[in-house]
Amino acid sequence: MRIVVASDHAALALKARVVEWLRARGHDAVDLGPDSPGSVDYPDYALRAAEEVAAGLADSGILICGTGIGMSLAANKVPGIRAAVATDTYMARLARAHNDANILCLGARVVGEGLAEDIVEAWLGARFEGGRHARRVQKILAIEQRYSRGSRAS
Repeated sequence: MRIVVASDHAALALKARVVEWLRARGHDAVDLGPDSPGSVDYPDYALRAAEEVAAGLADSGILICGTGIGMSLAANKVPGIRAAVATDTYMARLARAHNDANILCLGARVVGEGLAEDIVEAWLGARFEGGRHARRVQKILAIEQRYSRGSRAS
């Protein structure tokens, strides 16, 4: 599986650990940066990863910032992206199983390395259940399409 991984400066160490963990399990983990501890703006890295996932150049993505929230907000602006923050394995599993999340967002200031690995493992191991969840994901896609055409809610 090709997985793009990006972070901001606050999550540089956790990003490196996640990339290493993914590669050790046979995944094609692509580190999209940053490569140095200097301050960066997380939306730039979220956008790059989200565009790769949305274009089908990667199967999924993992974004890491201080809390995961900023990365998820930025990534979810890209059509076709369903980025979910997970702080435990239950959230990670259901993000995939119920919401078909194609990007996982983690908070380096919220979860430690061991928990982050468990969260990634739970997310990667889960499969979208479809059924009633597919109907709900389709409604999310319909909202996205409505607003990408420039329409506004009445």
